[in-house]
Amino acid sequence: MDEMIIIWLVVLIVAIVVEVATMGLTSIWFAGGALVAVLSAVLGLPIFLQVLLFFMVSLLMLFFTRPVAVKYFNKDRVKTNVESLVGRQAVVTSEIDNLQAIGQVTVGGQEWSARSCEDRVRIPVGSVVNVVSISGVKLIVRMDTQMEKIAPTQPVVPEPMSVSQMEELETRQGE
Repeated sequence: MDEMIIIWLVVLIVAIVVEVATMGLTSIWFAGGALVAVLSAVLGLPIFLQVLLFFMVSLLMLFFTRPVAVKYFNKDRVKTNVESLVGRQAVVTSEIDNLQAIGQVTVGGQEWSARSCEDRVRIPVGSVVNVVSISGVKLIVRMDTQMEKIAPTQPVVPEPMSVSQMEELETRQGE
């Protein structure tokens, strides 16, 4: 029985050391399970019950406390690299036209390929846009609401037409 107490203490210490070394909420749950297993070994419970308690307590702690712990530990996390661009303003340096798959913006001195979040809207050079998301290596942008008030007219990409529709339009304009 004494050897089981030592084994569970070793598991407890290893789990705590791993947690301290990683600080990533990786093994604290198993430390809790090992602590309960140590207590059950001290009380003289059978080995199968000690193992069962270890796994049950570890899993219960993992499922019920991890989401709360992750929420509170990650709230001050600083966004880095690309994810820090979402929500920032950018200046259009090359007209954004999703139909032609063209467009570039500058954000924080860096040039990025960009697409509008609205397919039929072209965004002219010099416009200020907001980065709403990232798709692969392209920024998905929307015209800044303050800019829309100043220059509300945006060229809209016309619907594609067939040759017969174009001929019909030409004949109507010629009349």
